[in-house]
Amino acid sequence: MTSWKNVDTVIEGRLFLGNIIAARSTRSLAERRITHILSVCTDLIPAEHPASGIRHMRIPIEDVDYADLLIHLPSAVAFIKDALRNGGIVLVHGMEGRSRSAAVIAAYFMYTRRVNATQALELVRQCREQTWVNPGFQEQLVLYELCQYAPSPTDGIYVSWRYKLNNRLAAAGLA
Repeated sequence: MTSWKNVDTVIEGRLFLGNIIAARSTRSLAERRITHILSVCTDLIPAEHPASGIRHMRIPIEDVDYADLLIHLPSAVAFIKDALRNGGIVLVHGMEGRSRSAAVIAAYFMYTRRVNATQALELVRQCREQTWVNPGFQEQLVLYELCQYAPSPTDGIYVSWRYKLNNRLAAAGLA
């Protein structure tokens, strides 16, 4: 049994996938020279303060099947892509670095390498063994590709998915 790490390398010296502990550790951030952090959770981290000098983006969703990660994927991928293109070093994290943040990294691979959701998740799993993206986010990665990497409130595929999701949530008393 491999012990779980707080952070793993996705692209050597450029892109990392980790958990909340890695995002809160000034030592971990300094050792890796992190310049950008993408938080895919609601918990606060010190890097959010402008004084930290770290550029920060947050996708405030929970790790539940019905959370809408899909609508955030274009801006998340753009944040990572722009940071890397400008010489930045990025940490993408959630609470455990297993589901939400791994799905965002998979979306980045889908967009930049034009691989499908299954291939992208396998690439992420090769970097971070404990990756376990929830089924709702796996479905949204497939939809991300179907929306040609640009889901929006006016995209028919996105609108149809949200409509069905809202009906399921209402039926379950969650809406």
